[in-house]
Amino acid sequence: MTPQAIDVFSKFVKQASGLVLTPDKAYLLESRLFPVIRRYGLESLDILAEHLLKPIPDARLARDVMEAMTTNETSFFRDTRPFDQFRDVLLPKFLEKRAAQRHIRIWCAAASCGQEPYSLAMILHEKAAELAGWRIDILATDISSEMITKAQNGLYSQFEVQRGLPVKYLVKHFQQEGDRWKLSQDILKMAKFQTFNLLQDFTHFGQFDIIYCRNVLIYFDQPTKENVLRRMGRTLTSDGTLCLGGAETVLGIAEWFKPLDGQRGIYVLNPDSPAMATLGGAYHA
Repeated sequence: MTPQAIDVFSKFVKQASGLVLTPDKAYLLESRLFPVIRRYGLESLDILAEHLLKPIPDARLARDVMEAMTTNETSFFRDTRPFDQFRDVLLPKFLEKRAAQRHIRIWCAAASCGQEPYSLAMILHEKAAELAGWRIDILATDISSEMITKAQNGLYSQFEVQRGLPVKYLVKHFQQEGDRWKLSQDILKMAKFQTFNLLQDFTHFGQFDIIYCRNVLIYFDQPTKENVLRRMGRTLTSDGTLCLGGAETVLGIAEWFKPLDGQRGIYVLNPDSPAMATLGGAYHA
């Protein structure tokens, strides 16, 4: 693969999804795009790059390239701590603050094939008695239509259910189908899935009390991180929370956020920050 082809793919992926491919990641291009060139009967990655340079590239081909380069690493209850925080910190907080409305909205951005929103749903299901009369909306989005389709099907391999999923949840919420495991309808119906690119406008989603955007900002450059975080700040309720991955932070990028005291990876809007003015005002629940 020529340096020119690497440059074409890097620019295409950056423009389409915001993901940054540095030159040392060329091996990813080869490993992930080889199935694409085989599917389309192309001779090499260089020829694939030429197709992307056409004035009007084939939309299906462009989509397949983007989806092939998207990282879809995830697991049920990934990293454990964020889900403990949801159960022990965030949920009690919003049950108190939304007692009048009895309505909580959650957005799982970059949800991949659904393990994160379904993990939250299983926690909520355990608290069904406490949540009687409440409406809890979970919107889960991902740039990959293939991952969204898999999430909606709720069918997972033995390997996927063995990664982080407590046995009690497997027994209670899954039914074995051949060599795979199917989520129960009780859990499936608790999350709504939609293909969505974080570079697009998301004001039409409305306001959220909790946003999970875990392990995706690490693939963006600084301006893209700031852009996404600024728009998420506008989308949060004034007392809402933003949950990032363990290797991510808003510090030095989005000064309108501040860490929630004693809670790693959770951020809230900082009303005392001069940078709040750049958000154009936050919604007050």
